[in-house]
Amino acid sequence: MIRISHTFFATAFALATTVFLPQQPAEAKAFKVIYSFPAATDGAAPHAGLIQDSAGNLYGTTFYGGNTSEGRGVAYKIAPGGAETVLHNFSGGTDGGLPAGLMRDSSGNLYGTTEQGGVDGGCNSQGCGIVYKIDTSGTQTVLYTFSGFNDGAFPQAALIADKKGNLYSTTTGGGTTKNGTVFKLTAKGKEVVLHSFAGGSDGMSPIAGLIADKSGHMFGTTNLGGTGTGCGGFGCGTIYEIDAKGTETVLYSFTGGSDGGKPVGGLLMDKSGNLFGTTEFYGLNSGCGGTGCGTVFKLSSAGALTTLYTFTGGSDGGQPVASLASDSSGNLYGTTLFWGQGYGVIFALAPNGTENVLHSFTNGDDGAYPWGGLLMNKGYFISSGSGGGSRDFGNVFKVRK
Repeated sequence: MIRISHTFFATAFALATTVFLPQQPAEAKAFKVIYSFPAATDGAAPHAGLIQDSAGNLYGTTFYGGNTSEGRGVAYKIAPGGAETVLHNFSGGTDGGLPAGLMRDSSGNLYGTTEQGGVDGGCNSQGCGIVYKIDTSGTQTVLYTFSGFNDGAFPQAALIADKKGNLYSTTTGGGTTKNGTVFKLTAKGKEVVLHSFAGGSDGMSPIAGLIADKSGHMFGTTNLGGTGTGCGGFGCGTIYEIDAKGTETVLYSFTGGSDGGKPVGGLLMDKSGNLFGTTEFYGLNSGCGGTGCGTVFKLSSAGALTTLYTFTGGSDGGQPVASLASDSSGNLYGTTLFWGQGYGVIFALAPNGTENVLHSFTNGDDGAYPWGGLLMNKGYFISSGSGGGSRDFGNVFKVRK
């Protein structure tokens, strides 16, 4: 569902609540590789989902690779015929390194964040990350460089935007207590920290980005913190809401029990205001190295959490780290990073809790380790695998609905 464009908060909300996929039948689905990265210089290990323009071009990033000496990732375009164009090679220097997902504005400009790079010498000499723009000619402009102090550090999520062109996302580190932030970057390039996570009951280390409703309230998850004491004593993560003025409300604290723990992916919202997401670990099952294999959950608009599915680490997959998609029949769709045949799965989850595996990755030409969420287009889900492919640099694939 990482199809956030520059039609702003209303679009971000609409995408979060989109319910346009027909119900999945149970039979096996046709799977096709769209592009397999042939060499590290073309990009390697895509970790984010893709976005698409009206002409059918796909846009994404890889976490590593490129033609720079450091190989800190690329931003790329794939034409409908399958030809790849590298739009930018990240060096890990002032232009950033280790890019997250992209958003696109109505003029065709791309915006994103990188986890590292920026000012040399910051954040253990790796840089604390940047916000950038790539225009339609392929020119990259750094819009903001994080210092690693109160302004935040290590953004790992895509951006959303409002009607005025302000950008919003999260950083995993930095802030007043080094536990991460929610930030706003104005159209003039001024950064405003809307919230610094304090740890403890407030949550800490948000890896996921944000979704927004029609009123401009934003919703996200933190990977750690909350009122619980599980997950190594750091807390098992939270679901939170934050308004445009920066007032944060913790909607739920994970316990690391049957509700799961340590969410990595973002949230999906339906028309009734219910939130859906995944946790990477925990749940009732003790598989996946004893930490549990993760869950799919629903948080009602009244604040009640229901575990919709608990992964076992068997053929059903385990450790989901991406956001979910949905259809008008109430089915949910997503990916797991591991398990299945060992390398992750694409799954459908019916309203009655029945899971159907649409594809189980083999680490062959079909790819492996799908980090990104699913994009729907013309009867297919489209995403990327961070491993496997024809040369083991990852791929972009589609699976029939």
